[in-house]
Amino acid sequence: MNRPIRWNSFSAWLCGALLLSVSAAAQQKTQSAPQQMRAYEVSREVSLQGTVVSFTENSATAPLGPHVVIQTASGPVDVHLGDARLLKANHLTLAAGDSVRVIGENVAHGTGSQFFARIIQKGSQTLALRSTRGFPLRPTTKAGKSEAGVL
Repeated sequence: MNRPIRWNSFSAWLCGALLLSVSAAAQQKTQSAPQQMRAYEVSREVSLQGTVVSFTENSATAPLGPHVVIQTASGPVDVHLGDARLLKANHLTLAAGDSVRVIGENVAHGTGSQFFARIIQKGSQTLALRSTRGFPLRPTTKAGKSEAGVL
């Protein structure tokens, strides 16, 4: 009779331990939810309009790649433009004084945030720089498979 009591006690202890571990795992998943909010989301996009202050084709500052500083009505904004090869392939040049419109979103990056452009418009030229999920597009390959296109 002593053996079934020990077995029942062990079973109860094991069930309790499993319930606690499941509860802890659920709390960890809840805590990681704010990190998912850091991802690019089209519904949070904004449109910036302004004048190019400076353009850097290959910034040494993360995120690496082309950056443009745009003077907007609310102040200067550093904008990451994705893949520099895409700009070159579509003959999009940016110089101080150019008037541009950028659609994108401020996304948490590192210890701060960075404005990631999804679409840039200069004059009559409009170029998609990122997918709707925020991933930088690459230039069209010679085989004709396109990941990006002029809009």
